[in-house]
Amino acid sequence: MTQLRLPDAAWQHADGLKKVLAALDDAHGGPRYVGGAVRDTLLGLPVSDVDIATALLPNEVINRLEAYGIKAIPTGIEHGTVTAAVAGKNYEITTLRRDVATDGRRATVAFATDWQEDAARRDFTINALYADPESGEVFDYFDGLSDLEARRLRFIGDAHQRIAEDFLRILRYFRFLARYGGGQIDADAIQACADGAHGLTALSRERIAQELTRILTLKNPFASVDLMIRNGIFTPFLPELSASAAVDLLRLVEREAQFSLPASLPARFLALLTRDIVAADKVAARLKLSNKMREGFGHRLRAGVPTPFNVRAIAYRADIDTARDAVMLYAGDADVPECLARLERWDIPTLSIKGGELIAIGMPAGPLVAKTLQAIEAAWIQEDFPDAARQREMAVQMVNAALAEVNQSN
Repeated sequence: MTQLRLPDAAWQHADGLKKVLAALDDAHGGPRYVGGAVRDTLLGLPVSDVDIATALLPNEVINRLEAYGIKAIPTGIEHGTVTAAVAGKNYEITTLRRDVATDGRRATVAFATDWQEDAARRDFTINALYADPESGEVFDYFDGLSDLEARRLRFIGDAHQRIAEDFLRILRYFRFLARYGGGQIDADAIQACADGAHGLTALSRERIAQELTRILTLKNPFASVDLMIRNGIFTPFLPELSASAAVDLLRLVEREAQFSLPASLPARFLALLTRDIVAADKVAARLKLSNKMREGFGHRLRAGVPTPFNVRAIAYRADIDTARDAVMLYAGDADVPECLARLERWDIPTLSIKGGELIAIGMPAGPLVAKTLQAIEAAWIQEDFPDAARQREMAVQMVNAALAEVNQSN
């Protein structure tokens, strides 16, 4: 990539950011933008988070920010990270560091003033790009600009060593590959990920779930997930992986694109798993997913195979999102368009008949009222949710039938 200066972008003109930069001015060539903000701006992508690197020690960062009236939050001060909260936005500021010791989950760091030393401890070359806020000059210590241009994801230094420092980098590799890849795959990096996959068992399930969620919610994670499957990345933490996971995920992603639907995290998770409620529940518990997600797995798996004739019933018993996901996951290709059409702009109705109306028609109060209401509801669903007038007809018919049966038995 020949461009060595950061293009102008709207995020660089935020008043709060300018104030933070003024507070952190130092004699070591900083502060500098680092990581995602630099990478994404060079690619012409929107920037949501702006990270800043500085040679100032964390306590000095806090003192400088507070002197400028900026709220300083010691979010990870033992690792050199302070968050500046200003004008409704947060900016993460981290002191230059070098690793002293690592154990595959976390690092013990020492603070530094050498920018290349700080870059050397980062994971991928495209994440080790810095930019001067004033001049826009981009600092690239490990040929990250060339990798960015080639859409090539490459670890800094030895891939096995980078992974041994923090095994979460395996999942980060496949996430970044899904988002920024597209060029030649680094065979050494893939092999290092496969060799280190056993180390994922040392990580907290929350960290794994968070990274897996980020992968699955990307626009099209299929290629990365397929590589993960073929290289045994899921084996240590997801033994419930379906034998057809790659095919099922690809079909889901293609259907989402075909019908212009956003990615559904529950559906994408379930595309990877065997169609077994008990197994899905074990996955949700192991990865400590939210109760909502856990319940959502069950609702979608209990839905069965949606068709145009039952899809509204599925939505009625659960909700529209559950029915739509079931369609995308399990419906036959020919049924998908009509199923989705029957859910579009359809509000789940409410049965208007209540027990009091059955009594008013002539049914005596008691258990028979509840039983008849259940029968009316079942017939109402079967008839595709007719209006109140039809519900009234159904109620009269069923009350009369129930009373006739009672009288006959007496």
